[in-house]
Amino acid sequence: MIELYYWPTPNGHKITIFLEEAELEYQIKPIDIRIGDQFKPDFLKIAPNNRMPAIIDLKPSDDGQAISIFESGAILQYLATKTGKFLPSSLRERTRVMEWLFWQMGGLGPMAGQNHHFVQYAPEKLPYAIERYVKETNRLYGVLNRQLEGKEYIAGEYSIADMACYPWIVPHQRQQQNLADFPNLKRWFESIANRPAVVMAYKKAEALTN
Repeated sequence: MIELYYWPTPNGHKITIFLEEAELEYQIKPIDIRIGDQFKPDFLKIAPNNRMPAIIDLKPSDDGQAISIFESGAILQYLATKTGKFLPSSLRERTRVMEWLFWQMGGLGPMAGQNHHFVQYAPEKLPYAIERYVKETNRLYGVLNRQLEGKEYIAGEYSIADMACYPWIVPHQRQQQNLADFPNLKRWFESIANRPAVVMAYKKAEALTN
């Protein structure tokens, strides 16, 4: 059993996608970031950076005590290692997946996140900041579009790299991006969106917020 401390943000969606794809038993523990649940002492014990998602694996593979993990990339790597799914075992293929997982964690996520902030939420519209992050998001879409040329998935087989990147492309309209400008990315995006596990992950998100 996995306890998932979650709210339906792009980083949260990564983990529900994996859990649904791997058919792992899990229970959602809502962390409503609208009311500051992420700052509560009990949550900070497992997520000291006061960010969700986080998980507690009640039955880790070493048969030891329950283990908690924070940071969405670390959670994906942990779950992939635990299950032996969506992360290749061969050195070269595994390295390629990890490259793109870290690319998302260090590039696509932070830059798109700043895009969201300055375009949607900042109390003052700052043209310089909006232009900077919209352009950087566009550049990163281009990087991913080139990587997907002639490929069904980002790093060969479907992997945690795809699960990490997809939720950050979902709000492409809010990011002022046109998927028609990125045909390889658009094809990949539509393919991922139609996966039954992805559909179920987003359906659970809707149930939580409605």
